[in-house]
Amino acid sequence: MSFDLQELQAAVKAHDRVARVVVADVRGSTPREVGAAMLVWEGGQSGTIGGGQLEFEAAEKALHQEGLSRHALGPDLGQCCGGAVTLLTEVFEAEHLSDLEGQAVIARGPGDKPLAVQRIIDRGRARGERPAAQLIGEWFVEPVSQPSRDIWIWGAGHVGRALVSVLCPLSDITLTWVDTSAERFPDDVPENVRVLPAAHPQRLAVHAPANAEHLILTYSHEIDFALCHALLGHGFGFCGLIGSDTKWVRFRKRLSALGHSEAQISRICCPIGQKGLGKHPQAIAIGVAARLLEKQMGDKSEWPIHSYPSVV
Repeated sequence: MSFDLQELQAAVKAHDRVARVVVADVRGSTPREVGAAMLVWEGGQSGTIGGGQLEFEAAEKALHQEGLSRHALGPDLGQCCGGAVTLLTEVFEAEHLSDLEGQAVIARGPGDKPLAVQRIIDRGRARGERPAAQLIGEWFVEPVSQPSRDIWIWGAGHVGRALVSVLCPLSDITLTWVDTSAERFPDDVPENVRVLPAAHPQRLAVHAPANAEHLILTYSHEIDFALCHALLGHGFGFCGLIGSDTKWVRFRKRLSALGHSEAQISRICCPIGQKGLGKHPQAIAIGVAARLLEKQMGDKSEWPIHSYPSVV
């Protein structure tokens, strides 16, 4: 978990005064892990520290009570988890945010910075590593969110919209969303999603980072095919194509005829999703997102082969 500075900046811009409540330490069984955070403003909130009575009481006090607070979930709050949570609550306004910009690690607490905290920061700089969020004495250390995955979603239809809704809250992902015209996108695109309308989407493939991950799910088989051809020529970290087994057999033959080797073509995963979750767009999106997260956590197994109808 990490400090999502962009999310906080957007919230302060919209609501002026925003409290951030973060799980600073845990003992035993707890709803969320260290680094989980929520933002609270007058009349609303976003994110979660685990729900239930802990979150309710923390949100009620957030704008009026800053600092560290410790909570025994069973005795104090009647929650079944039974563990204990330490929360750090901080209130931010626009003038407070400039001091946080440009920092890779945010460390704060009372008095002089402890040597142990400085060592963690120095070690991270020397090794190019991001320290884990952690409480050291009364000082809390958090790495600032830095998106490490570039995901391009090709198509703003039902499945594309469902995928954006599932993936956009993840702070380590940068989303680029492409379709043939601006009218195909919803009116309420999340602020952290880059929208690129293009009459010929395949021409944008060369602008994607070489290690980007791609999900192709447009309304047109011909656009889908053109994107597969363009991405095979450009290179990618991962490429998934929505469609049936029959569609993929035909695409393989056509891609081979254009000179792509069998090894290259086999890098495209089609179909995508998890059959057991069903064919509803949101169910497909959940299955795809789960597989992407599994790969991030080190699961290198092949994408499950399931048949889904292509989006037409």
